[in-house]
Amino acid sequence: MTRLLLPRRALNDVYLPYLSASQRYQLFFGGASSGKSCFLATRLVLDTLQGRNALIVRAVARTLRTSCWNEITKSAARLGLSSCFTMNRTEMTITARNNGAQMLFAGLDDVEKIKSITPARGALTDIWIEEATEIAYADFKQLNKRLRGQTAHPKRMTLSFNPVYQTHWIFSEFFGAWEDSRRVLETDDCLILKTTYRDNRFLAPDDRAALENERDPYFRSVYTDGAWGVMGDAIFSSWRTEDLSSRALLEERPLYGLDFGFASDPCACVRCAYDRARKRVYVYDELYERGQTNDMLAERLRTFAGRHYVVCDSAEPKSIAELRRFGISALPARKGPDSLLHGIQWLRAQEIIVDPRCRHFIRKLTLYQWKRDRQGNTLPVPEDQNNHLIDALRYALEDEMNARFAAVSARPVW
Repeated sequence: MTRLLLPRRALNDVYLPYLSASQRYQLFFGGASSGKSCFLATRLVLDTLQGRNALIVRAVARTLRTSCWNEITKSAARLGLSSCFTMNRTEMTITARNNGAQMLFAGLDDVEKIKSITPARGALTDIWIEEATEIAYADFKQLNKRLRGQTAHPKRMTLSFNPVYQTHWIFSEFFGAWEDSRRVLETDDCLILKTTYRDNRFLAPDDRAALENERDPYFRSVYTDGAWGVMGDAIFSSWRTEDLSSRALLEERPLYGLDFGFASDPCACVRCAYDRARKRVYVYDELYERGQTNDMLAERLRTFAGRHYVVCDSAEPKSIAELRRFGISALPARKGPDSLLHGIQWLRAQEIIVDPRCRHFIRKLTLYQWKRDRQGNTLPVPEDQNNHLIDALRYALEDEMNARFAAVSARPVW
């Protein structure tokens, strides 16, 4: 073992007891700017020099370079340990010179790489999932299986995240015994630590002020106070996440809706299904991208929707015509008077089940709110933001919302 002396000032005091925590599952959550990522990056630098092999993951690979990679390399430099590592930014590997232990980086958008990734020496001992609320439960289970093999160190699965919303699988999986008054919960195999910006003595005064002056109740609850979010003015509350990958029935009659976008507004498309008997909406795939010209969008839709009908925002007839010329079965939404409020009220009467992989859709469900007047009173009018995927869902389910259309429509229904 390598003997290292860590200056006490290198970390915030709240994290020091957990430098050598050995529980299988470790959750570091709470508000923004609490120092969670900095602590975990520093711990990985020290642990790799002790022979631990770690896999660092996020939902999307390209976000690793500007987040975890930078945090780890800065931590090594801050401790004066950069020369102890070989850092290959092209391959995204960091190797300890003293023992060959490695930190490996991968995104969950490259599933095959995750399945085959292995350190040069020994077995994986650690997996750090940054922004863990972005990943699906099925991905978590697969990652958990990657921690196998003989090692001299106890294996650890570490999750760091802002808590976001109580319907998330992380809440149901790990927070059954949690109380909001707690700071820490420890069992034999699980550690949960909640921190906020108040625990970070390295934070700049203007950063503290920005968090303390947050007025939105939801954002203050989650990002300032680090609490699991419940949005008082949220339009949708009757929804939950569930792994839908094994529900073959959904593929029998998939429904597709599309809301056009390009630059500031993304193009949004959903794949969903409707169980009329149970009044249950399933959302199990999404497209959510900016900068898509109609020919580019058509190429994506050929893979995403195939030859199925795609019900599109009728405000763009030219785009619909172009998609049809490119071979997409694009149809205009019928809309009609009060179709927005009618569609929202209809959806609010259904149970909405969303696959955790639809992380953009989940976020929009959480953020989609009613407007307020100047006195702060809630109005029966939705905010015109965070709505593109919701609009796409309304278009996809348009026939289901109106029985007289559903009875005669040539479009596929449940």
